[in-house]
Amino acid sequence: MVLLTRLAKQVYRRSNEELLGMHMRLLMALSYLRDHDGAPQQELADALCMDANNVVLLLNELEALGHVARRRDPQDRRRHLVDITDQGRRALARAEHEQESIEDEVLAPLDPEERATLWRLLSRALYGVEPTKGEDYSATTASIST
Repeated sequence: MVLLTRLAKQVYRRSNEELLGMHMRLLMALSYLRDHDGAPQQELADALCMDANNVVLLLNELEALGHVARRRDPQDRRRHLVDITDQGRRALARAEHEQESIEDEVLAPLDPEERATLWRLLSRALYGVEPTKGEDYSATTASIST
């Protein structure tokens, strides 16, 4: 896990707002919402290991950019659900396209088959611990396991 953290830091250092068109934290949030559209706001907080207040600030920024929309959960009016907009999907696609060049640079020592294997393994591990609708999950648990 230490190696994974170090590798992620290499990607993060190279990922600047000018290149991506957005800050990395916005890319991470939009990426999660693309895969979990309509997620409860608290689920996003848990998945990103952020406190609720910081997620509100993050969502305010994304909403102001037109990338997400929040709506009340019809099943529980106290909760907000977060939807990625078409504009958010387009912005995410542009940022991910630029992110690929950074990943190519960082992962240059790996051949295409090794990269595909790495991606499959990381995806399987991540989706095994990410919250799903109705699952009891907390940022504390996530931060302990990472």
